[in-house]
Amino acid sequence: MRIKRGLTAVRTAVRSWICSAPGTYVWLLVLFVTTVALHHMSPEFEHHFLRRRSTNIHELSHNPVRVLVASAFWIDSGHWIPYAFLYTVFHAPAERWLGTARWLSVCALAHVFATLTSEGALLIAIRDGIAPHRAVNTLDIGVSYALAGVIAVLTYRIAAPWRYAYLLAVLVIYGLPLAEGRTFTDLGHFVSVLIGLACYPLVRGRGKAWNPKETLAGTRG
Repeated sequence: MRIKRGLTAVRTAVRSWICSAPGTYVWLLVLFVTTVALHHMSPEFEHHFLRRRSTNIHELSHNPVRVLVASAFWIDSGHWIPYAFLYTVFHAPAERWLGTARWLSVCALAHVFATLTSEGALLIAIRDGIAPHRAVNTLDIGVSYALAGVIAVLTYRIAAPWRYAYLLAVLVIYGLPLAEGRTFTDLGHFVSVLIGLACYPLVRGRGKAWNPKETLAGTRG
């Protein structure tokens, strides 16, 4: 009976957590369906299919709205489980804290403006002969820009001085690849972080910041 009660409590807790972040888990469910669909495509068709939904320069110049929306529902790596973990760790807490509308606004701002900035930088590189012209069709799809923006905005969820350690970690994680690789996707990720940090007006009045020290003390008590 004790085991049964424990399992019931776990199911209730999981259900409550999922229901408290509906946008996160609906999005994750869509990603699961689209990932399964990709696994049933031939490699040649998959490449063509994703390119049509890619936010590359060619597609943005012809169907900007369509590809900006469509690209947020596909994972080109084909691995869904890591995203399930990341969505639960970052997106779900952000949605619970900000509410679905504000959380979605952060996601959209990071996804759209980081995409336009990175592709704009790539276009300049092509024009200046730094990147080859074929880069206009580069595959650029996925949800990582939105994730980076949300990871950054969670800085404001944490109380000082823990906030500054978290912010430093975020800047290092996303800044080092940009400094070393300088690819357009590295730029997009770093811009997403800056956009997330710029979303401070959306976090005002969203309650007291989380203090890890208080949580640890409560656990010990």
